[in-house]
Amino acid sequence: MQFELVTIGTELLLGFTIDSNGAHIGQTLADAGIRLTRRTTVPDEADAIRSAVSEALARTGAVITTGGLGPTRDDLSKAVVAGLFGWPLRFDPRVWDDICARFRRMGREPSPANRCQAEVPEGATVLANQWGTAPGLWLEGAPGLVIMLPGVPREMRNLLEQVVMPRLQARASGRVIRSTVVRTTGIPESTLGARVAPVEDELAPLTLAYLPGTDGVDLRLTAWDLPADEADRLLARGADRLRGLTGEHAYGSGDDDLAALTLGALRARGWRLSVAESCTGGMLGARLTAVPGSSDVFLGGAISYDNVLKQALLGVPGDLLAAHGAVSVEVAQAMADGAASRFGTEAAVGITGIAGPSGGTADKPVGTVCVGWVAGNQRAVARVVFLGGRREIRERAVQFALHRLWLLSRDSG
Repeated sequence: MQFELVTIGTELLLGFTIDSNGAHIGQTLADAGIRLTRRTTVPDEADAIRSAVSEALARTGAVITTGGLGPTRDDLSKAVVAGLFGWPLRFDPRVWDDICARFRRMGREPSPANRCQAEVPEGATVLANQWGTAPGLWLEGAPGLVIMLPGVPREMRNLLEQVVMPRLQARASGRVIRSTVVRTTGIPESTLGARVAPVEDELAPLTLAYLPGTDGVDLRLTAWDLPADEADRLLARGADRLRGLTGEHAYGSGDDDLAALTLGALRARGWRLSVAESCTGGMLGARLTAVPGSSDVFLGGAISYDNVLKQALLGVPGDLLAAHGAVSVEVAQAMADGAASRFGTEAAVGITGIAGPSGGTADKPVGTVCVGWVAGNQRAVARVVFLGGRREIRERAVQFALHRLWLLSRDSG
């Protein structure tokens, strides 16, 4: 089964409201083996709604709409779609009773404007909305199938998951759409593509998508319209193949977080961690403390933005700063050593860099980041140059620091 999605709302096109509904609908349908083939966004205008829904029905015969079911004059969806089916709107007293009951539970009375929400296309099935005042609608006839859902995300999600999906799954063929993700970091998309390209044909019938972000590139494999057992088998084999090609750059799957994996590797060794941050200003500590249970490994650290604090808090020698500058591998290592010593931890990270937009030189351009690590009896340093704005550079620096620490703690003898 295939669907198209038509999201209705001028505010979506103006950018005042972010459409979170589309992603949720796509994921929910895919989990049930239903493919969403196209998304269209239209304003609150009758002609635009009519055109989008009728064209989508002509292509797939099945459409989900969101928005336009409220009590105001710009909520036109119901009347327009009913017109495509040739069905008049009829007042439904049962729907009106539900609306009134909901308002009274909130200690209020419905306004006269809410009465229009009880008008229902003559041949439609009402999808009772326990979470709001706008019921969903299921219209099925000669033009095809149209499922109309409110635009409020909480109401839409509950109706979709608890009311719509059971009806759709009753029609399901037993075939699924499933995906798995191999997470990589520390390797550019172009380099990753060159490694993977020679085997892409071997991955068929799976499809492969590259999803770059500031923290790395996710490789998403998708099985389309296959029996569940076959999809799972092909996805597991394909993911193993990709991990073999990407080596140490592959760190997880799904929504795995590198900070959590790093803490797990440290925990397995009985090591505690401290950090010393300059240009990242606490972002590394924030990533670590965002992980539940991190306190048994991560003790804390120092944000030593100024050189005076690098010396006072971490014991970085003044002559080292004078000789190499604050942004240097020598200072980064001294920061890590100082954190490990001052805080009494077996592992430590020191980060210093130039996040921009100013402060760069020919020798040390904006984006230069130096990192030092302590991991048991191992010490390591690296200098890299990241592209992007100030936030991107800092986020990439944190991910880079976590990745190397994960490797060191995972591989230490």
